[in-house]
Amino acid sequence: MMPHLTLPMLDPAIGGLLLGSVVLLFATAAGHKLRDLQHFAAVFAGYQIASFVSRRGLVWLIPAVELLLAIGLLLPATRALAAALAAAVLLGYAAAIAINLHAGRRLVDCGCGAPDQRRPIAGWMVWRNVLLALLASLLLLPWTARPLQWTDAITLGGGWLTIALLYAACERLLGELGRTRVNGIHGTS
Repeated sequence: MMPHLTLPMLDPAIGGLLLGSVVLLFATAAGHKLRDLQHFAAVFAGYQIASFVSRRGLVWLIPAVELLLAIGLLLPATRALAAALAAAVLLGYAAAIAINLHAGRRLVDCGCGAPDQRRPIAGWMVWRNVLLALLASLLLLPWTARPLQWTDAITLGGGWLTIALLYAACERLLGELGRTRVNGIHGTS
């Protein structure tokens, strides 16, 4: 007889923290792309993944999917599907970066920040997206039925703020390192 496997359950405060973080990630990613679709079209073309004809449609589709995933994560009825698709999208981004790095196209703009934050792809971005996909997939776990308390609201607010600031600081630092790498290759300062 096989042992009974039980999935771990997420505390609703931890689940809410993960949920808010993934929603924020996809909503801001969609916003960055929609703010400057011409820039995103150029970034997307740089990856050389899709043909010109399909790239034209995907330029609109990708931010629309990101926005729909953010909304879908917020709705309990669609949360599991949205979490699975979010993880798949993040793994797709990791694969696109890995393919370009393997092909030697290291100066491709990652497109992972605002239009004014151009930075080349790097190996750490593959691992970042794999980690983010893992975090999104944690939303597939069942949540305990514990009611949230007022202290949970403080925990969630502080946690979301801390995660957003840490993510922004890491992105900025690693982006600066990437720009330094590009400047070293091109011999500029």
